[in-house]
Amino acid sequence: MAAIAMPVDDGTTVRPKTPEVERLQAHIRALAKAKNAVILSHIYQRLEVQEVSDFIGDSLNLSREAARTQAGKIVFCGVHFMAETAKLLSPNKLVLLPDMKAGCGMADMITADQARAFRAQYPGLPLVSYVNTYAEVKAESDICCTSTNAADVVRSLPNREILFAPDKYLGGWVQKRLPDRKIICWNGYCPTHFVIQPSMVLARKQQHPDALVLAHPECSPEVLELADHVASTQGIMDYAGKSDAREFIILTEAGLLLRLKALHPHKRFYSIAPCPHCPYMKFVELEKVAACLEGELNPIEIPTDIMIRARRSIERMMAVR
Repeated sequence: MAAIAMPVDDGTTVRPKTPEVERLQAHIRALAKAKNAVILSHIYQRLEVQEVSDFIGDSLNLSREAARTQAGKIVFCGVHFMAETAKLLSPNKLVLLPDMKAGCGMADMITADQARAFRAQYPGLPLVSYVNTYAEVKAESDICCTSTNAADVVRSLPNREILFAPDKYLGGWVQKRLPDRKIICWNGYCPTHFVIQPSMVLARKQQHPDALVLAHPECSPEVLELADHVASTQGIMDYAGKSDAREFIILTEAGLLLRLKALHPHKRFYSIAPCPHCPYMKFVELEKVAACLEGELNPIEIPTDIMIRARRSIERMMAVR
């Protein structure tokens, strides 16, 4: 029977490091080596899943790693659109997702038909799509972006007016950084970051007045106004690691908080209460990673016509930086 995840003081959960867990982790690493597979994990994954991974990162870094890996198989410990992106960049590789239920609330907010209708409203304007979209939407887009490179992608376009989908908050954050552009946003958002409210941040700040507030740009503009630094998941991790500060309030998904605590035990990291969790990211468990590798389950498949067009928008993004 799987060990029960135990709550810690910030509302996150960590699976106890039992002999059973250690054996399962060793089995997964041995399987990956035997099958010439690389395991990629998003920073929001469970800590015990991160521990068996060959590479851990945010969307942009995972995209780059998927493109350059020499392994014949990719086990993507993340959500569906991320595994699709890996397949777009490595079409000849077998890309596996441990649980096909690992979707994305934000990605569900726009379909290919809606993307086409959005473009039809504003003829001639380019559509920048966040990687948090499915391949069919990427296929309708001119270029993709991540939270790391969104401003650089928009800046790279010659147009002064840009369509941006699906995250209105990320689009608004880019607009603030690039006031010379007009960004027309789709009305989408991340449900996990949406739960973070200014009152929660202020309450935590009152408890820890010396802590720096680090926020993801998927948070609302009212929350971002309270932040000392706004960055992608990887950007938050890098900033917290390099900063001389000893205390931080982390405004993003729980997985990053756990990773920061593991990497920097001499520093203190806090979340809001309750700590935000992405339910889709948590579908990926050690047992599912093992089963996925053993049976080569849940291969990602994308129709050829969508593959060609969606890959183009991803490659344009990769060429920006």
